[in-house]
Amino acid sequence: MAEKPRREAPPGQSDAEEDFGLDRALDSVVSLQAEIPEDGFTASTLGTKRAGSGVVIGENGLVLTIGYLITEAESVWLTNVEGRLAPAHALAVDPDSGFGLAQALDRFDAPALELGRSSEVRVGDPVIVAAGGRKQFLRAAVVGKHEFAGYWEYYLDEAIFTAPAHPFWGGAALIGLDGKLLGVGSLHVEQTNEPDQPREANMIVPIDLLRPILGDLLAYGRVDRPPRPWLGVYSAESEGKIIVVGVAEGGPAAAAGLRRGDVVAAVGDAKVANLRDFYRTIWSSGPAGAEVPVTIVRDERSLWLRIRSADRDGQLKRPRLH
Repeated sequence: MAEKPRREAPPGQSDAEEDFGLDRALDSVVSLQAEIPEDGFTASTLGTKRAGSGVVIGENGLVLTIGYLITEAESVWLTNVEGRLAPAHALAVDPDSGFGLAQALDRFDAPALELGRSSEVRVGDPVIVAAGGRKQFLRAAVVGKHEFAGYWEYYLDEAIFTAPAHPFWGGAALIGLDGKLLGVGSLHVEQTNEPDQPREANMIVPIDLLRPILGDLLAYGRVDRPPRPWLGVYSAESEGKIIVVGVAEGGPAAAAGLRRGDVVAAVGDAKVANLRDFYRTIWSSGPAGAEVPVTIVRDERSLWLRIRSADRDGQLKRPRLH
């Protein structure tokens, strides 16, 4: 039998990358498109048509992506590196980690990428950031591992930051030089090591956050624990203050009278000066539904609000089974 011809390696691939199986790893990264109903809770902020990437982590077509791509999705389509399309179901989204899972509903020829250990990643390590398609990969380096606080009530004790920044970051795969998956791309951010030297980077959700919750996501569609209290407030840090930059329409904060421009001074008896402390104090108030007392400053006057928190997941439309 004639030997099977060897497939050409991706453009610019080095011998070292070929040794760890970059070609096969790229075959695991797929393109993802999702459509969200116009009356979806997240439609006004995230749009009704979303596109990004995902990475196959199960031989049965299980795809890991970033959760905001498939939140409330009524249809999801995957495209492998050969251009084959397959419908998929939005299986689960975990708001705490930011991960999302989609399940291909047709046969989908793409190999599963083995999960690595993001805890073993070190600043300075060379990595590959890959979006869907064999040519859409970028050689990068880990430039940071530290906490990340998002304005939408989101916090990670330790996120991974890579540079140069990949232009198609949403759901992109972070691949180590052992060919294993180290994380999934979430955001394009600006890091500042020196005041006059900002650097564009990708924020990556570490894969180690998936391991303890994967079983629950597959079994229940969410993590089997009480949901965190959610206020529906968008906030930012500025000179040691928490500034409200917006509130979710119909959310608990809006119902309690919180407004854009308010300064959050304390939650309960605890003063807060950064997003980390703000979120941690909210989440320590109890499960979703707990009342959260907040002291704000508005027009140089202190006001006290009682915000009845909610389960954010309860605001979202459920994906339809196909």
